[in-house]
Amino acid sequence: MLSDPELFQKISAYDPHSLEVLYERYAPVLYTLIKKIVSNQATADKLLVDVFTIIWKKIDYFDFSNGNAYTWLIMLTRNKAIDYVRRSKLSDPVNEDVYDDNYENNFIIPHLATAEKFDLNKALDSKEDIDAALSRLTDAQKYVIHLAFYEGYTQKAIAGKLNIPLQTVKSKLQMALNNLKDNLNKTAEL
Repeated sequence: MLSDPELFQKISAYDPHSLEVLYERYAPVLYTLIKKIVSNQATADKLLVDVFTIIWKKIDYFDFSNGNAYTWLIMLTRNKAIDYVRRSKLSDPVNEDVYDDNYENNFIIPHLATAEKFDLNKALDSKEDIDAALSRLTDAQKYVIHLAFYEGYTQKAIAGKLNIPLQTVKSKLQMALNNLKDNLNKTAEL
């Protein structure tokens, strides 16, 4: 079985079979993420196709030296779904001319700095630990993480939605992420 970076190399050589293998491996996880952000099934189906189209067309934007395919795929999918949600909230219809290659390259395709190597198997093995760590957060901490990650709110937008100062949002998010990290470390120690 080919590793994710090996599949990405083959996709960069336009091997359609490798894209099929990647689809079979990741579609369920990516679709689940999209459905957490976009509730409409038809839209989620379309966005999943869009994600794999971007992978096919923009695979050269993947940092092969980093090789963190899982994180890249998750962030690409999240960015695409969040972009859809943000655009659907606009009062004016979206001008498709604004959605060009530069926009996609800068805002949809992830540009990862160094990140811990994570793969699908490690993510699936960690699911229970992550769920347990999340369950130990306060409701307020869970909510700000949900708004930021799944609904794509900026910190400023969260402050407006919750009618609290921006600095409070920043500290709540930082505290929530620190607590999540601490909870994950405690779970790992057990």
